[in-house]
Amino acid sequence: MISATTYQAATVVAQTIEQHFIQQLAAARLNNNQHLAPEPNAYVIEKIIDTAFWASLRREEGHIIRISLSYLPPESTKHPILFQQRLPLTPAILTKLAPGVERPGIHLGVWEEDGELFIWGTTRSIPSLSFVVDVSEPGLLVIKHRRLHGFGKYANVAVLKGDQVKIIDENSAALEDCPGFLTFLLGSQKPFSDIAANVLIYLAVSMRAHKRGGSLLIVPANSETWPDSIVKPMLYSVQPAASGLARVVKHKEKKMANGTWQVSLKKEVDYLAGLTAIDGATIINEHYELLAFGAKIGRAPGSKPVEEMIVTEPIIGDTEKQLHPAQNGGTRHLSVAQFVHDQRDAIGLVASQDGKFTIFSWSQSKQMVHAHLIDILLL
Repeated sequence: MISATTYQAATVVAQTIEQHFIQQLAAARLNNNQHLAPEPNAYVIEKIIDTAFWASLRREEGHIIRISLSYLPPESTKHPILFQQRLPLTPAILTKLAPGVERPGIHLGVWEEDGELFIWGTTRSIPSLSFVVDVSEPGLLVIKHRRLHGFGKYANVAVLKGDQVKIIDENSAALEDCPGFLTFLLGSQKPFSDIAANVLIYLAVSMRAHKRGGSLLIVPANSETWPDSIVKPMLYSVQPAASGLARVVKHKEKKMANGTWQVSLKKEVDYLAGLTAIDGATIINEHYELLAFGAKIGRAPGSKPVEEMIVTEPIIGDTEKQLHPAQNGGTRHLSVAQFVHDQRDAIGLVASQDGKFTIFSWSQSKQMVHAHLIDILLL
C-alpha cells in the first residue's frame, strides 16, 4: 500500500465521489433494489485512484497499461477467480497483472481489511452501483459504476486526466430538449425497455473507436425533406434501405432468448459505424435502416447559413456558450450543424479523430442548434 496520496487529483475528488455513491445507493435501497455494491468511502476512493494513476504511467514490456478495478468483496460476485494469496494494491502489481486482464469486462477485485487495500482476484460479474476505476490510457482514469438494471454502458461519474478533473453533472439531463440517449448516458436509473438510446450509444462508442472521425445523421422514417440538405448526386445512396441493424433490433426478444443478441448487435453496429469513416455523412432513419453513406451535406434551398449555436458539456461548473459552429470544430461539425439547422427533426452525431464526440440537435426552446459535447461520457 502507498501510505500517502501523491496524486493530488485523487484527494480533490474523493469526497465528491463518495457523496455520489452514498446518494445513488440510498436511492436504490429506497426502491428495494437488491444485490447492490458496497459503499466506498473517501479513503478507499482516494487510494484506489492514486494507485491506478501511477500504474497508468508505467509500461509492461513496452505496452501501456489498461485495467479496470472494482471495489467489492469476492462473495458479492459470481464465479470469481480467487488468488491463493492476496496481492497488495500497488502500481507495480497492477503493471504486472495488466496484460492478462486488459480485455473489456474483466475487473480486478479490490477489497479492504484493517485499513489495507488488497487485490483478491478477478471477476466478470459485479453488482449494481459498483465503484469502478478504469485506466484508459496513460494518465487518464474514468470513475464509473454499473447501472442498476445492468443493461448498457456503465454510467461515468468522473474523468481525471493528469491534473484536469471533470465531474459529470447528472442534472444536465434536465436541460430542455435533451436528447433521449444523452439522458440515459447521464445515469438515468429507470428501467430501459426501449433500446433506442442504447443502440445509439453503441453506435457512438463504435464510431469513436475507429479514430478516423465520422458523421452519422438520424432522420425520421417518414421524412421526405432530408435529401434537400444533401449535395446531388448521392454516389452512395442505398435502395432499398439496408436493414441489418433494424432486423436485429426488431427480433431482439428472439435473439436474447437464444443468446445471440449481443453478438448480433455488435456485428451490425460495427458495420454501420465503420461506414462513417468514409468521407461524408452516413444517414440512417429512426428504425436504423441505412439510407446513404459518404453523403456531402449542403444547405437546403431557401435556408440561411447557421451562424450561432449553443454548446454545453455535462460537467459540473460548465456554462452554456453560444458560438459559431466553426469555433467548435472543423468542416464536419459545421456541415452537421447546418443539416440539423435545416432538418430540425434530425439528430447528428460527430466523432473527431482526437476522440471528441458531439451530438447536434435542435432546441425548440432556444430556436437554435444545440451541440452537446459528450466524449467524457463515452470513455
